[in-house]
Amino acid sequence: MLEDKEAKDLLNFLTLEMRPDLKGQATGYILGLTGSKDGCKCLGNKPEFIKALLTLTSDTSVAIVKDCYNALINLSADETVHHSLLKETTLLSTLLGHLLDPGYIFADQICTILTNLSRNEKTCMDVFRVIHDEVGLAKIVEVFCTEGYNKNASLHYLGPLLSNLTQLPVARHFILDKDRCVIQRLLSYTQYESSTIRRGGVVGTLRNCCFEYSYHEWLLSDKVDILPCVLLPLAGPEELSEEENENLPVDLQYLPEDKKREKDPDIRKMLLETIMLLTATKNGRDIVKKKNTYPIMREFHKWEKEPDVIASCEKLVQVLIGDEPEPGMENLLEVDIPKEIEEKLQVLDEQEQRQIAKEQEELQKREDDSQSN
Repeated sequence: MLEDKEAKDLLNFLTLEMRPDLKGQATGYILGLTGSKDGCKCLGNKPEFIKALLTLTSDTSVAIVKDCYNALINLSADETVHHSLLKETTLLSTLLGHLLDPGYIFADQICTILTNLSRNEKTCMDVFRVIHDEVGLAKIVEVFCTEGYNKNASLHYLGPLLSNLTQLPVARHFILDKDRCVIQRLLSYTQYESSTIRRGGVVGTLRNCCFEYSYHEWLLSDKVDILPCVLLPLAGPEELSEEENENLPVDLQYLPEDKKREKDPDIRKMLLETIMLLTATKNGRDIVKKKNTYPIMREFHKWEKEPDVIASCEKLVQVLIGDEPEPGMENLLEVDIPKEIEEKLQVLDEQEQRQIAKEQEELQKREDDSQSN
């Protein structure tokens, strides 16, 4: 796509000293290249262009800096280019330095790049390592939880960044550190109405942290009280009996008639998965059942329309109203499944996914028909 001579000529225009008009045309051309997979692959094989783009993020022209960041966003969205990006050893350090600047106007673009680079577990570890060594994860959480930290940027994509980072046990253990009170600071964002991105990122973080079953009792205790925070977005305005209300956590009792459920189906599914993980141990199941989760799930199941969310809800309901596992199998995250059973379960899971896909197509068709009438 770019011959060696063309690449060399183009690089000459990608310097801080170049005339702004010529430099702008060059960055615009590079941005166009990153709009295709072939273009990203081409630039990924030419690390000198990545270095030039990073250098030009300090240019005096806002338009040129914007082109460079958008090009880096496109490159970081392609996992095959991640290795090339991270080989540029100053990339992460430079981005994090700008991210912490309360007045930096391109902080949201930086959040997006870091989120893209942390999706894959291997490169996620690279991102985490630099964050840990140079700024500390505590600082990222502080910035995320400080309303108006940057007047020029929303920083919503720090939510998905935290979610990606918590695919790593080391990041989960930081978030779950009982002396830091980090997870308590995040809980309120399950109800953050202004941004689906921020809300979904936090819910993803909570779900990932719940894979650490040794923390479940603490998470469900009054010291954290995670259950109301993940149940409330799934609760609706339906009238429950007085007995059902009295047995619910206080935040879920006698909800108003205009109570709305979480509008994003992916977030609803993650919330269900979070509660499901909290039922992995016997003590966790006992607490979740005792706090009367079932009536909320019963009414949610009646309301939900998305097939894959319904399937997740039904699995949770089975745990809530089903019999306890046999002795020795109380921890559902530690059960060793025989290979032949695992293969059968995989077949059943594939069948379920096909059925869900079919139901989603039918649901979409009904919605399209209703809109056309």
